[in-house]
Amino acid sequence: MRREALLRTDVATWPDVVALAEPVRSLVVRQEGAATTAQLGAGGVPARTVARRVRSGRWQRVHRGVVVLQSGPLRWRQRAHAALLAAGAGAALSHASAAYLHGFVAAPGPSVVVSVPAERAVRPQRGVQVRRRGRVPRAWGRLRCVGPEDTLLDLVHEAPDEDAAVALACDAVRAGVRPDVVLVVAGERAVLRHRALVRAVLGDPSLGVESPLEHRYVRDVERRHGLPRSAGQVRQRVGGRWIRSDRAYPGVRVELDGQLAHPFAATDADVWRDNAVLLASADITLRYRWRHVVATPCRVAHQVAAALTTRGHPVTLRRCPRCPAAATRDRPAHPTR
Repeated sequence: MRREALLRTDVATWPDVVALAEPVRSLVVRQEGAATTAQLGAGGVPARTVARRVRSGRWQRVHRGVVVLQSGPLRWRQRAHAALLAAGAGAALSHASAAYLHGFVAAPGPSVVVSVPAERAVRPQRGVQVRRRGRVPRAWGRLRCVGPEDTLLDLVHEAPDEDAAVALACDAVRAGVRPDVVLVVAGERAVLRHRALVRAVLGDPSLGVESPLEHRYVRDVERRHGLPRSAGQVRQRVGGRWIRSDRAYPGVRVELDGQLAHPFAATDADVWRDNAVLLASADITLRYRWRHVVATPCRVAHQVAAALTTRGHPVTLRRCPRCPAAATRDRPAHPTR
């Protein structure tokens, strides 16, 4: 019954598919209406008929030798099928296009990215970005694409900086990519930019990071200054309701706002002052934004150490190369009366 319903849907979308002989008809349906002229010829549609229907607007020629059996706008998946057909045997969606299919990139980008074996020469096609590779990673699926682990590593390798690489890793893990498999696949690559970063973020469960800002905090604030290890993404019951803290120490919570601009236009002085006030309260929650962790990690470390000390966990900080020669701790302050 379900198969019949799907067939009715396919016929309604691409009515001309009914005239095709099997198994070409099923193949075109799997390709969501996209087909090569060679496939259509094998299904009983000669080249002159294809050309006539393209001229009339009944069908669309997407690439040289590739058409879609419909008029009107094409969905992204149809453009992806057409790109794979244009790229030929051995082609697979990769990079941003594969990441979009795997769910850890929000937009596929302006071009469909396909990887092909290096020995293949592919004619340039509008809207298609071809990557020739010595070895195309393992790929599968009806819309053939590189696996999620290799896709993540492809994007990490081309990430402009460490923050972008961490953001990709965090998004991929949230989408279900397994860190242990990524590490195995990474070990098989002879060349991989940000390899150490991948191992640090995905190979150390104690990091518990979910954003580039958390990674910066753990690396530059916590570990570089010898602070105790915090737990990441901890659910706690406070004031009768459940909250989730980005980083948690005994008696001290740290919230990290990854936005570059504060929505309420609070100044840096406001953040340091508010944190200092919280140091004197019963419930210590320290809040930092991107510029505090990135630009002033030493000052953040000293304030966290002061908070831990007030909660009965004295901390002896380790000076890092960036620490000023006469660094002083932020002392608990009382609210201005």
